[in-house]
Order: sequence, then structure tokens, then C-alpha cells
Amino acid sequence: MSAPYILVVDDEPDIRELVREILEDEDYRVATAENGAGAREALRQHRPDLILLDIWMPDLDGISLLKEWAEADGLPCPVIMMSGHGTVETAVEATRLGAYDFLEKPLSLAKLLLTVERALEADKLARENVGLRRRGPAVVEPVGRSPLIQRLREQVKRIAQHDTWVLITGEPGSGRETFARYLHAQSPRRERPFVDLAVSAIARGNAARELFGAEEEGRIHYGSLEQAAGGTLFLDEVADMDMEAQAQLLGALDTGTFLRVGGSDPVRIDVRIVAATQKDLEAEVGSGRFREDLFYHLNVVPLHVPPLREHSEDVPDLLSFYVDYFVTHEKLPYRHFGVGAQNLLRNHPWRGNVRELKNLVQRLLILGAGEQITADEIEAALGTAPEAEATGLEGLVSFDQPLRPAREQFERAYLEYQLRKHGGNVSKMAREVGMERTHLYRKLRTLGVEIKERR
Repeated sequence: MSAPYILVVDDEPDIRELVREILEDEDYRVATAENGAGAREALRQHRPDLILLDIWMPDLDGISLLKEWAEADGLPCPVIMMSGHGTVETAVEATRLGAYDFLEKPLSLAKLLLTVERALEADKLARENVGLRRRGPAVVEPVGRSPLIQRLREQVKRIAQHDTWVLITGEPGSGRETFARYLHAQSPRRERPFVDLAVSAIARGNAARELFGAEEEGRIHYGSLEQAAGGTLFLDEVADMDMEAQAQLLGALDTGTFLRVGGSDPVRIDVRIVAATQKDLEAEVGSGRFREDLFYHLNVVPLHVPPLREHSEDVPDLLSFYVDYFVTHEKLPYRHFGVGAQNLLRNHPWRGNVRELKNLVQRLLILGAGEQITADEIEAALGTAPEAEATGLEGLVSFDQPLRPAREQFERAYLEYQLRKHGGNVSKMAREVGMERTHLYRKLRTLGVEIKERR
């Protein structure tokens, strides 16, 4: 559980050592470099969490170095520029290239520490937001008051205090990543990164590069193991990892070090591994598709997340949570589930588990109207009611897209249905949909719905 690692690049020895001492007094780990070549070598040896970079150096100026990193694999971490002779143009160029901030020399101790703290916090929030956009809401605590979920939460809290590897099993959509994030949040590593690697999404033969990184033509690509340094690496669908990558990961776990692809110097591992799978890994071992020795490395502490149908009493709480989430984060109109609707959903089989419930809530908030969500509306949305079959709305809207195109997709389908229903009569259609006829014509043209072909 290492502290943030900061690289200080400055050609003036007095400033380098002063900044080092200041930061080490605040419990940061610090490395220094006196020029651009030294900075390149330091980045090859260890990925920093933050770089303090001087602009004027004898071999290569800081702006050129910043540009080199930005054009390669992107900035490796937040970069704070330092200069005693900076200009407005220099500060603008540094910002354009992605620098977090610009400090003038002589350095103010208070401002230096505050800027470092804010840069590290901003980087942490940025990583969390990337996960949020990709995977949906990051739940601080798994939702549910059932005895099953309460016991599971308590189990995770106990496991979190011991720095062991964990293997999480469960059906797709059951909340395996939610519990992995909760475990990280309860652990001593909580202030360090949580990095999730979707193994099933990695192109065949590319797993080693994604895990261990690469050195190509002097440029460094940091893999997930280094990005998660000091924190937690979540390997989702670990059973899909190819055999070559499994062997390399096993070697890294055995020795505590690894080599980047194309690299020659070992990099030390300081990370907690949490793996997840929907498959029976023991059966995968028996069939020869997963290494037995790696299975025992990962399966130090097994954790099973139950399907939603086994704790259906949590459905009302989950409905409320996702309504609040979509109202707050996507500005959807607030609606609440009636008692009949909640009872219907408690008895739904939930083959897609919590993910299916989340998508259903989003669909009902986008497509529905009125403050209360009824059982009839849910039956139509689930495709179990005759009305749903008649309208053909089921499946017309993809929920794996931003809100604006999803709304347009629904509006187009809805208005085309109304046109068919009224035989192309816009006057009758306007009365039913509750729009003034001129506004309706404008909306139809905007969405590209042809009126003549419906008549």
C-alpha cells in the first residue's frame, strides 16, 4: 500500500532537493531527475503518479518533453510545470498539451503542496469518472437490506482488511464489479487506484501488452498492473485470458516482478488482484482452458455474488436507487413505482440480474409519462402485455448510447406508430400526442419522418 510516487525534474540541484524534502515530509515517495534524459529514464523505471517538470533545462526544455509524452501514449499522469522565467504563451502552450497547472519560482511551499494534492485528487476523480461512464453508477455500498446481501457486505468488509487476492463468481449483471469496488473502498488501499481490465474485451494475443505494458522506440506504454500500483487491479472475466498471458501473469505473481513487452528491466508489483468470472474455473481447469496453478493463486478467498432472483426482496430498494441515479445524473423526469409495479417486479425472473433492472428503470423514465409507473406499463415494457406486441416498441431503442440519440430514436418510433395508427392524419395524431399541429410538423421534419407515405 504505497504512497503516491512523484517525479521532480529540475536542473537546479538546490531546488530538486528542497522539493524532495518538502514532499517526503508529507509522506510522498519522491524520485528526481536533472534533465530530460533523466526524466525519460525515470519514467521507464517506474510510472509516477505525478510529475513536477521544470521548463528550462540544458538538454531538452520541459515543453518539448511534455509534447513528446502527449503525442506518444498520452501524459502518463498529471504534470505540474515549474519556471522562474515563464511567459503567458508558455503557460498557455503547457495547458494546451495537458499540463495540470503552472507554478512560478521561487516556489511557495503552501501553493506547491496544495497544487500537488489537488492534482492527485483530480486524477483520481477523472479515473473514477471514466469507470462511471463505461460501467454505470459507481455504488459506494451495494444496495439491499436482505439478509443475504447484508451478510455479503459484512464478509467483504472483513476480507478487505487482509491484503489477499479474491476470486468473485456470479452471473453476468449480478454486481460482481460493484462488490469489487466496495472491497477496494473498504481496504487500506482505498486512496490508491482501482483499475478494471475487461479481459474478454482484449484482442487475442494483446493481453500481455494490456497487463504488463510495452516499451516501443523509447516510448513507454504503462499496462494495467502499473496503472493500479498501490491499489487494486480488477480482472473481469479472467477465464477468457489466453494461455500465454496466464503463464506470464503467473510468473509475475510468483516473482513479484514483470517485464514490459519489449523491455529488459523488471518492474516490481505492488497491487491487489481481484478477479471475477461467470464461469466455473475449476471446470475450466479440468478442461485444460485455465492453468491450475494460476487458479490457486487467484482463489485465495472466494466470494460468490448471488443472482437477483435469490434476493428479490431487494428489488424495491434497487428501483429507488436507480430512479434517483438517473434523475440526478441524466436529468430524467422523476417517477415512482406503484405498489402493484413493485410486486410485479419482485416476481420477475431477472435473467439479466441487476443490470437488467437498471436498464428497465432507464427505459421507463425515458419512454414513460406521469408520476407513477404502473404494473401495466411494466408489462408493456417487458413485452409481456398484448399492447407491447401490437405496438412493436420492444427492442426499438438501444440503451447503450447517450441520452439524446436514445430520445430521438424513441420519438421517431413513437411518432411513426401514431402516424400508422391514424392513417397519416396529422390533426387526429396531434390531438392524441398533445402537441400543436405546427410544432408536430416541425418535429416530424426534424426526425425525418415522412408523412405522405403513411397516408
